[in-house]
Amino acid sequence: MPTHRPSWFSDDKIMVSTAPTCGLTKGGRLLPKIDPATGKRIQTIDPETGASIDAINDQLLEDVEALVTGKITETLRFVPRADVSMRLAVPAYYESRHIERFREAMQEERFAGFSSATIGELAKKGIIEIRNGHGSPSHDQRVGKVPYIKVSDLRAGMVNINPTNRVPKSVAEAFWRGPSSGLRAFDLICPERTSKNIGDFCMLMPGQEQVVTTKEVIVLRPGSNADFDAFYLLWAMTLKVVRDQWKRVVFMQTNREDVGSRYLEIEIPIPPNRGVADAASYAFRQYYTSIADARVFLGKYLSEVGDHHFFVSGAEISEPEIELIDDQNDLADLGTTVIPKVSG
Repeated sequence: MPTHRPSWFSDDKIMVSTAPTCGLTKGGRLLPKIDPATGKRIQTIDPETGASIDAINDQLLEDVEALVTGKITETLRFVPRADVSMRLAVPAYYESRHIERFREAMQEERFAGFSSATIGELAKKGIIEIRNGHGSPSHDQRVGKVPYIKVSDLRAGMVNINPTNRVPKSVAEAFWRGPSSGLRAFDLICPERTSKNIGDFCMLMPGQEQVVTTKEVIVLRPGSNADFDAFYLLWAMTLKVVRDQWKRVVFMQTNREDVGSRYLEIEIPIPPNRGVADAASYAFRQYYTSIADARVFLGKYLSEVGDHHFFVSGAEISEPEIELIDDQNDLADLGTTVIPKVSG
């Protein structure tokens, strides 16, 4: 007896559904549909009893029903068999919507003159430098003065130092493999594993460079061949059409989020020249350099008075190192420039 072959079946293509729901909660209960406008459960009629019941949020079922009737949904697609690897047999990885939206955006007037490239391509050309974190000291080693940065300390664009989470200088140097952390002011840092914030970059402020970071972070900075600074890089990484691409490359490893090296496939816009880059990222530059000024000012006060249990830099700095970033030469030393706001 021949095997039944549905009308939609193909030897050359694989059906992939990236439906985010399957009708069940993590606890195994039915997942109700919620009206986003009211926050209330959506009601439907039970075909057997005629009673009003909660509608079930089962987008996987909707994809299957669409498949049977020859329709296509936003989360249902056919992928060429040759493009599917069993090493990457995760439906989300074959979701093309996000990269398509990025490429559509690149055709808009606001990106006139821009090109695009993946993070991996930029790293190979020396336009972006990439490094990972240092490592994770054991709990009994966290008794010193050098801040230890965990994934949970990366929030809302800032590296938030926990003054109770520090290690001795000798332990820090062991993880640094030398006398310095290798980090720089205005480096970009984001979680690499065990966080729903993978892809959300924070900026390391001046005075925070000498810290130990968990190994599970990604550190980006402009490379020697870059025609833009760290503020442009953050501007580019926080664009919605860039941030959404991370949804395709972040997998669940057992019960933990993990991106591995797949983030190298993320595409970002590349400016035609430094002037365009600086103009695009002006607001980011103003925001972070203003915060840097304020942090140094407050840090100087705290150092002079010595009466407060309050930490700004997190890594204590000596008196000669405390100075306001109040002119263009100071900012140039930190790898950036101040430019006038571009109208229009």
